[in-house]
Amino acid sequence: MSRIVRVAAIQISPVLGDDGLGTARKVCQAIREAAEKGVKLAVFPETFVPYYPYFSFIQPAFRFGGEHLELYERAVVIPGPVTDMVAEAARQTGMVVALGVNERDFGTLYNTQIIFDATGEILLKRRKITPTYHERMVWGQGDGSGLKVVDSAAGRIGALACWEHYNPLARYALMTQHEEIHCAQFPGSLVGQIFADQMEVTIRHHALESGCFVVNATGWLTDGQIKEIAGDPALEGPLRGGCFTAIVSPEGKLLGTPLTEGEGMVIADLDFALITKRKRMMDSVGHYARPELLSLLQDRRPARTVHYVGEANPVPTSTDEAAS
Repeated sequence: MSRIVRVAAIQISPVLGDDGLGTARKVCQAIREAAEKGVKLAVFPETFVPYYPYFSFIQPAFRFGGEHLELYERAVVIPGPVTDMVAEAARQTGMVVALGVNERDFGTLYNTQIIFDATGEILLKRRKITPTYHERMVWGQGDGSGLKVVDSAAGRIGALACWEHYNPLARYALMTQHEEIHCAQFPGSLVGQIFADQMEVTIRHHALESGCFVVNATGWLTDGQIKEIAGDPALEGPLRGGCFTAIVSPEGKLLGTPLTEGEGMVIADLDFALITKRKRMMDSVGHYARPELLSLLQDRRPARTVHYVGEANPVPTSTDEAAS
């Protein structure tokens, strides 16, 4: 008998200007609303908590220092109040949650994806391996330790953020681990229609190539938020459009109507029999692979800035190390 899992891709706007917890509270409310609809996996946008750094796309770096520092103050420490809050909502609803956050690790911010299991346990914390263009002024680089697929109550889940989907080897790293559901996260309200068009091509292609379902969530800025962030009518254009919240089957088909404007949820029932149906025809890491010709080398060692020899590490160099 095939397994069927109901999932939701959630398009939502952040809460700006508060202590950083307002957006997290909004996430928890959306989790509860999705649970009422029978959802077992909810996917939220890229770095949604406290908000995506839209300021960095429309301002030169020498001007956005103040806003960058504000993001530091509101960023998420893992574990911490935000992760505790979302974990409790996941546990209470029995839902798997994929959430994008700005993670603060001492003096550096990271674009981080967190997968919470239905028990509230954090199954995966991974950092975007290469921030894109303007983002490099905001976030540090991740490493290969987070390119993992995890077993959850909803199935085997992998995740990538935004233009990581243009890195075929990053995607292949997840394919080799037989992901069943891929959680994709983009900022939304950025660049314009061309961004949404490119996003659709990208997530549909990954679904076909990986033979998995893709649940993609983009953020949404209200007109008032766009005006607030831009501060100048001439800068508002780059913060409009670019939303494509959608769910894709392993056959590359859109399940339900994508959401390109406003807040809301795209909900679909995933029939896992479609994974086998697709892979019977083309399995990129199985019968369609040629490992004697082409293979992938992945370094999963966490990046370290210091290595101690002959003594215990006296001071944790990162929150990752403190947890290990």
